[in-house]
Amino acid sequence: TYTTDPKPGEENKATVESLCRLSVDVKKIRRAKEWVLLQAVAHVDEVAALLRDMGADEPTVASILERCPEAVLHSPAEISSQRALWQLVCQNEKQLITLIEQFPESFFTTKYHENQKANILYFQELGLKNNIITRFLTSAPTIFHNPAEKNKSVIETLQRNYLRLGGSDANMKIWILKLLSQNPFILLNTSSTIQENLEFLHENHFTDDEVLQLLSKLKGFIFQLTPSTMQQSLLFSKKVFKCGEHELKQLVLKCPALLCYSAPVLEERLRGLLKEGISVEQIRATPMVLELTTQIVQYRIKKLSALGYDVKTGTLDSLNGTKKDFEVTYGKIRAKKERPVFNPVAPLPTED
Repeated sequence: TYTTDPKPGEENKATVESLCRLSVDVKKIRRAKEWVLLQAVAHVDEVAALLRDMGADEPTVASILERCPEAVLHSPAEISSQRALWQLVCQNEKQLITLIEQFPESFFTTKYHENQKANILYFQELGLKNNIITRFLTSAPTIFHNPAEKNKSVIETLQRNYLRLGGSDANMKIWILKLLSQNPFILLNTSSTIQENLEFLHENHFTDDEVLQLLSKLKGFIFQLTPSTMQQSLLFSKKVFKCGEHELKQLVLKCPALLCYSAPVLEERLRGLLKEGISVEQIRATPMVLELTTQIVQYRIKKLSALGYDVKTGTLDSLNGTKKDFEVTYGKIRAKKERPVFNPVAPLPTED
């Protein structure tokens, strides 16, 4: 531990020298997080020793400290506690050090240690597998900042509503675990937000079964919206497609993007499609194309045009889907274009 008491605004020389001995690029730290080097107290050698004890080699130690230099401001006791905590869900220390190298900021956030521990134990009790929990720790660490009771309250609200909407007891656990694994950030909402958004869907004449469909299709992202933004999106779609309540509802069930994207985003994407010569009627027939950004649409149209395929004269199905889906569609169109008019190995027709 270094306590050389540097003057305000002056780097802690002992910290800098120790980092240099570990082959850490101090220039990078100065550019990104110089404040770390100004702290009077640091634990460089102790942190490095703990990382080595977990199996990290010297380049890995240097990489971790370059990307997350604030790690040296934590005491060895704090890091040891965090190590024991993450070992509850890691298969072994090799996996642990790999995760720390990839997501050092998540590991070295020790402020919410007790909440992290309580949430890990609750998620395990709920039935989430350890590999899913490790993914949460690294990609959605903020959900562990909440007290476990708060996360439990949100999950219980979801479970109650699932049953109220017609879901079965037998499928409830599978449904909630799938929803959480798809979108753990759902836990950042409040129980009241969930209730308000479900009530909004009912007020817009979606049946219980249709609401369940939307929850599954949108992977819970519907709870990150507000009734006012959803209302604006629905009004925009109704105006553009010139349709009644029933037809609008069918369009939303076919393409939930009409509900979850804001009106300005939908307008921008619609304008991009119209600029490419695509008609409103085509978009209405295949609204899922609005799930794609304008840049992706332009790229796909350009690729198809190079094959002589004109999206303006047909359906927009060829533009839809993920990158993988599009590549499959593109490959089929290209193969069809390159296919010979006749089969050269087929027998010639003969008269009887």
